Amino acid sequence: MSFARFDEVPVDPAAGRVHEHGWQSWSPVGTHPLDATTPRPETDVLHVMRFRPEAPAPAVGAQGEGLLVVDPGNGAPLRRYAVTSAAERVASIRTRLVGDRLLVDADGPLVVDEVDGDVETALRTFGDRFAADNALPPPRSAPTVWCSWYHYFLDVTEDDVVENLRAIEAADLPVDVIQLDDGWASQVGDWRSLSDRFASVPAVADRIAAAGRRPGIWVAPFTALAGSELARRNPSWLLEADAGWNWDQPMRGLDLTHSGVRQYLHDVFGQLRAWGFDYFKLDFLYTGALEAARHEDASAIAAYRSGLELVRDAVGDAYVLGCGAPMLPSAGLVDAMRVSPDTYHPGTGTDEVQTLRSEPATIARSWQHGRFWVNDPDCLVLRPSAPWRAHWAAVVERHGGLRGFSDRVADLDAWGLDAVRRLLGDPPPPTPFDLH
Repeated sequence: MSFARFDEVPVDPAAGRVHEHGWQSWSPVGTHPLDATTPRPETDVLHVMRFRPEAPAPAVGAQGEGLLVVDPGNGAPLRRYAVTSAAERVASIRTRLVGDRLLVDADGPLVVDEVDGDVETALRTFGDRFAADNALPPPRSAPTVWCSWYHYFLDVTEDDVVENLRAIEAADLPVDVIQLDDGWASQVGDWRSLSDRFASVPAVADRIAAAGRRPGIWVAPFTALAGSELARRNPSWLLEADAGWNWDQPMRGLDLTHSGVRQYLHDVFGQLRAWGFDYFKLDFLYTGALEAARHEDASAIAAYRSGLELVRDAVGDAYVLGCGAPMLPSAGLVDAMRVSPDTYHPGTGTDEVQTLRSEPATIARSWQHGRFWVNDPDCLVLRPSAPWRAHWAAVVERHGGLRGFSDRVADLDAWGLDAVRRLLGDPPPPTPFDLH
């Protein structure tokens, strides 16, 4: 759909503010001056992987995906522009300041409400209404997690997992799930073949379960690398759309309406569940919602939701965490959701991190916790080499729902071990935060 004028708001250009809600977990989100040009992707790859690929933002102004709030700054009520459902389509909403008027354009249907109070009030009341209108299930309590990613990255081995399992037992840390992150499969997309660092993933799951913990695993279910066996053997399963670049090669999204894709995913997740995994971190989910021709006539969002529903059916009552996921279209289909970018990336040492990339979005999306899902702010990193560890721990303690850490336990000092016991020992309930 094309953009059309939706509203024209009298504003105080100096005092007014606009809150734009980003498309997916890694998208920018926040409140800005009315005359600001909000964050834009620095490259085409980042546009695909962190913004909404089919809806590039204009050169100036703000753009929210399904939700945007305007504080006119002149004493008038706030105006909230929002979708009522995200099952089929989600409108993009743009603003542009012209003199003392804020022009609001949209490419789909919206409801506009006047709201007394502040931006946070407008967000919380939207969350309550969206949850009620779409009959979202009450969020389930999240388990506490140890994750392999932020120490081992792609080089994790079976021995690494076992070492940390033993160390968690020896230190009596309050960890429910031992989660194996990226690095266990031979390639993204090829979930039936292991990397050369793993002899048996089922054996790892058995070892975790025998220790009284829950086995967890990372999968990017809607993504295949261009060089994967899946892509080579089944080109008709792939969407004809750029999905970005990672693992040193192009990525492609899967056509979630294709019967072959659906059977493959159901079989993969059924097998993982049979091996004992009952906690699933589903990553790079945006690739299943890319705009492209599909085997069946379905909108990109409807196809995406059908894929999440299929995974949920295959894993039963297992706990599901979404990541890199379209936000509003995922509501009701995941138990927890990453609400921020990664804390840092491979190749960046913890002492080189200048700003906490995950902090602004974690705070800006606090209102979603307990309404749509349990908010995942990303893992705690608590080893002494992280000079920002105390600050990040304080952010997670106040604004984080799912509590997990991602250090080699042997690298933690007394402060780090105490932080694990304190933060994972007292996680918040799956109800909205009281931040006042």
